[in-house]
Parts: sequence; C-alpha cells; structure tokens
Amino acid sequence: MFETVLIANRGEIALRVLRACRELGVRTVVVHSSADADSLPVRLADETVRIGPAASRQSYLNAAAIVEAARQTGAQAVHPGYGFLSEDADFAEICAENGLTFVGPPPQVMSALADKSTARALMSKAGLPLPPGSVRTLPTVAEALEVAAEVGYPVIVKAAAGGGGRGMTVVRCAAELPRAFARTRAAAQVAFGDDRVYVERYLTDARHVEVQVLCDGHGNGIHLGTRDCSVQRRHQKLIEEGPAPALRASTLDMLAETALRGVLSVGFTGAGTVEFLVDEAEACHFLEINCRIQVEHPVTELVTGVDLVHEQLHIAAGTPLRWRQEQVRLRGVAVECRVNVEDPDRGFAPAPGRLDRFRPPGGPFTRVDTHGHPGYLVSPHYDSLLAKVAVWAPDRAGALDRLDRALGEFEVAGPGVRTTIPFARRVLRDPAFRAGRHTTGLVDQLLSNPRPAGPPGAAPTVDPVPVARADADPDGRTPVTAAPAAGPTARRTR
Repeated sequence: MFETVLIANRGEIALRVLRACRELGVRTVVVHSSADADSLPVRLADETVRIGPAASRQSYLNAAAIVEAARQTGAQAVHPGYGFLSEDADFAEICAENGLTFVGPPPQVMSALADKSTARALMSKAGLPLPPGSVRTLPTVAEALEVAAEVGYPVIVKAAAGGGGRGMTVVRCAAELPRAFARTRAAAQVAFGDDRVYVERYLTDARHVEVQVLCDGHGNGIHLGTRDCSVQRRHQKLIEEGPAPALRASTLDMLAETALRGVLSVGFTGAGTVEFLVDEAEACHFLEINCRIQVEHPVTELVTGVDLVHEQLHIAAGTPLRWRQEQVRLRGVAVECRVNVEDPDRGFAPAPGRLDRFRPPGGPFTRVDTHGHPGYLVSPHYDSLLAKVAVWAPDRAGALDRLDRALGEFEVAGPGVRTTIPFARRVLRDPAFRAGRHTTGLVDQLLSNPRPAGPPGAAPTVDPVPVARADADPDGRTPVTAAPAAGPTARRTR
C-alpha cells in the first residue's frame, strides 16, 4: 500500500477518500484552492497545499500545480475523485511520467472510453447492445439526416467527447436537426475542444441503469450489481437506488455479465460503471463507461458491504482483486438522494451561501456524506452538491420511507440558501416512482405539473440571491483548458 496519497479534489468526495486513506493507514495530502482554504477536507488532512485561486481552471484543473504538489510532499499516488481531472487521460499520463500512480484505469484505456464514438465501437465488438444509430462520428448534417431517417425520430445528437450530461441535444423531427447538429458541434468545441458528434435513437420511455465493476491489473474482474439512476434532470442524476427495481432477474443478470465482459475486453482497471438504457420491453442499450468512482457509489457499498474506495487504492497499489464474484452478495435495497444547493422553484438555479444551520439526519441504516457544517460558506465557484443521504432497508418500500424520513430531518438554512430536498421528497411520494414504473422522463413530468404542498419544515424561509454559474459538475468531466503553470503555495503540515 502507498505511504502517501494526494487527493486532487474537493468537497465530500475529497473527505470520503481522506477517510478511506486514514482507515488504511495512508498519509493524506489535500490540494485546495484559495476558496476552500477552510474546508473540512483541508482541516482534516495530514498536509495541505494551496494550488491556485478559486477558479477551477487555475486550481483543481491545473495539472502542473497538482503534480508539483505531489512531488513536493512525497506522495506516491494521486486519487482524482470524480469530476475535474478524474477522467483526463493526459493527466493520468503526466502522473505516470512523474513517477506517480494515478488511481484509475491506464491512460490509453481512459482515452479510448472517453471518446463516446470509440467506446461504442469497442463495446459493439465485445457484444454489448447499442442503441440504433451511428457507430462512428458524423462530419456532415447530410449524414446525420440519413442516420436519423433510418432509425426514426426522436433522435439525440451527442458529442463524442461529452460527459456529465453535457453535449447532447434531443431532436424531434427532421426540420430541427440541421440547427441542433450545428449547435451541438459548436457547444462541444467550446466545452471539450472537440466538435465531433454522432446520432442515435432517443428512447423516450427508458430507464437509466448502470453496473458497478471492479477490475485489477491481473486480468480479474467482478460486478457488484446494478443501480437505477432514472430520476434525473437534464441528464443529471438526483436519486439513485440499487438494485434496479421492477426488472426481471434475467435482465439484471444479463446487464451485469455484459458490463463485466465489456470492461475486461479493453483492459480496464479500478472502479468503474457501465451505463445502459433499458426500454419498456427490457431491451438494453449501452450508453457509456465511466472510468472513476461515481457520486452514487454509497448505494453499492450499502447493498454489498464492499468499500469501493478501499478497493480502488488496493488495485492501484498492484494488489490482486480481493473479492471473487461468488463472494459478492446483494442484500436489501439502498437509495441515495443528492442534496444540491439549488432552488427548484427557479429552474434549479444554484443558491449557495453561508450555512447558519446545518443538521444532517441520523438514525439506523442512514449514511450522510457531506463536507458541510454550521458556518460553512458554500462557494458559487463549484458544483452545487452539498450532501448525499443514503439509506438501507430490507426492502424497497422500507428504504423509500426511511429516506423520506431522513430528508425530513435534514436542516439546511442560511441567507440565500435553498436545497433540492423538497423536490426530492416529492419524487419519493410519486406513485409511479413508488411502484418502480418511472423512467428518465419523471422529473420533467413532475415539473410540468403544479407542485403540491411540500412536507412541513422542508422549505427554507429566506429568499435566494443571484449567484454565478457553478464551474464544475460532480458527475462529469470538466473540460480542461490551459491553466497557468503556477506552482503550489502555502503548504501546511499537520
């Protein structure tokens, strides 16, 4: 095992990795921006290094500063968490060139899977089912129109380099396609530096189901069951659960086995997820592979008892996989809700501010991952994820009731602060969701209907204030742009 790991992230995931390292007897270095100088991960780290100002492109996306911090502090490995540089193959390669172990797949694997078009081709070769559409990217709108006519509308135009719910446009008819094609290419060029796109059939009544996998560097791999992530807005997940409900056991088994076959075929190592869309006939369609720990990893940990961050570190250190497939047992049901500092009544606009009151829920089988605390100033510079509340119960109904109870106990208040808790509780009480009949369209359906009276105590009592747009997305790869190669400063050792 490593002696020292540098954590190249912030917020709750930095704290999660720090705690795992401490349990394994590993010394931690936390890098941070000036805006996060007093954050909980920084307070608890063995050593800290300030790597830049608040803007993520000058701090958490500043590969040169992060690598220099690792060299100065004697770190042997870099854990990137999720978002920021977690799926950046160039960063992983830079780490290797500087004698650092990147906690994640090899750079060449990440590079291949980050390109959605290449990933589709590789997974098709491995026998994974694809949605109808183009396997390769389409350079002209004429080719896009031809593919769309063949598969039928609606279709979705996707950026090959996209991620985190960005770089996608749904098109309902042929007349809309030329403008959507041009707009998506332009947006992809700005966001990812790559304007290549492809077109596939858009499944309107589908479930978003993913499979957690672990693979070592010795050719071994296991899957740890499924998670349903269908409750999402603009392709951003709000509530996740595992195992995926209301699907046949044969479908769940097929998804898990197919996902594992796919990642092993490309030499994947570490923790990752293979994402699928499942239609109403339970036909499955490959979406993408995420080469990092997921925001929703607590769901899998609660139903399997496997600590995924521990396993990431062991795998990165070269240890053969410590679990065999027959040892993995799924017990009960786990559900996680993301608590974002956003105002659902204002189109989910970010609503950060100082947390005058912050009291997370407790109780049996209730887990809260958060970096928040009373007095904490939620920064407008980063993503809006404040906490994750995950619960376990022997059955789904009990888990949903437990999560609703836990969210009702969660107290978050301060000037300008709003959270997504009231909307999440509305989802939990929706009949279609309770029955497991929901699809990725559920949130839009709820937003289009008048909102019922919220549960007592769920809404804050202050008005939101205008804020800047968040800089990074917890679920996706933040685009990397050239950042000043300023070295790290203000190092502190505990």
